[in-house]
Amino acid sequence: MKRILSYNVNGIRSALRKGLINFLNEVNPDIICFQETKAQPGQMQEADFGNLGYFCYAHSAVRPGYSGVAIFSKQEPDLVVYGMGDSKYDVEGRVIRADFGDVSVISTYFPSGTTGGVRQEYKMDFLTDFHQYLGELKQTRRKLIISGDYNVCRLWIDIHNPDKQQNTSGFLPEEREWFSRFVEDGFVDSFREVNSEPHQYSWWSYRAGARKNNKGWRIDYHMVTSVLKDKILDATIIPSAVHSDHCPVLVDMDF
Repeated sequence: MKRILSYNVNGIRSALRKGLINFLNEVNPDIICFQETKAQPGQMQEADFGNLGYFCYAHSAVRPGYSGVAIFSKQEPDLVVYGMGDSKYDVEGRVIRADFGDVSVISTYFPSGTTGGVRQEYKMDFLTDFHQYLGELKQTRRKLIISGDYNVCRLWIDIHNPDKQQNTSGFLPEEREWFSRFVEDGFVDSFREVNSEPHQYSWWSYRAGARKNNKGWRIDYHMVTSVLKDKILDATIIPSAVHSDHCPVLVDMDF
C-alpha cells in the first residue's frame, strides 16, 4: 500500500509552527503533496522532514512568500520534473511531478480567481492548459495521481449552500463544466469513489466561524487516471488537522 497525503498548508513555515511534523509522524504518509508552501527550498525545515525519512523536492514561485508546491516522499523518485513547461504558470510554482516506476504523482496548486478579472481569466487559461498538459503526459505516463488544491468544487454536494454560490469563483458554471469534461476524459475523483456523503469539506473561510459550523468547500483532490481506479483502497478527509484554512486529504493506493 502507498499512502499519499495532499495538503494546502497556506504557508509551510506557519504550519510547522502549529505542529505539522508531529501530525505527519502520526499519519505516516509515504508521499506528501504540499501546496501553497510560500517558501523557497531551504526554508522548509527540510532536515526535520529528513529525520522522518522524506526526500524533499520543491517548486517555488519566483515571487517570495507566494504559491509554491512540493513533493516529499519516503521513496526516492526516479525522476522529478519541476513545472509543466509553460513559464506563464511555472513562475508561480504550480506543478511538480515525481515518477516512481510506472506511476507519476503530481502536486498542483490551481490558481484562485477570487479577485476576479485578470486572475479569473488566468485561472480559466490554467484549467485548459493543465488539462492539455496531462493529456500529452498520459501518452507516455498512463498511471497518474494528480493531487492538490484545485480551487474548484466539483459537485453540488461539495460546497455549503450551493444555490447561493454559483456566481462565486470556485463554483462558477464554467469551472464545474471544466471539471465534468476532466472526469469524462478519464480522471477519477478518488474520494467520491468511496464516499458519497455531503458536507465533506477540505477548506473553510476564516470568517464567521465557518470551520466550527462546517460551512466549507471540497476543493482538494486526489484525481487518478482511470487505469488506477481499481487500485483505490480508501480516501479520507482529515478536518481535525488545523495547521491551515485547508485540511489534509488522503488516498491509500494498492501498489
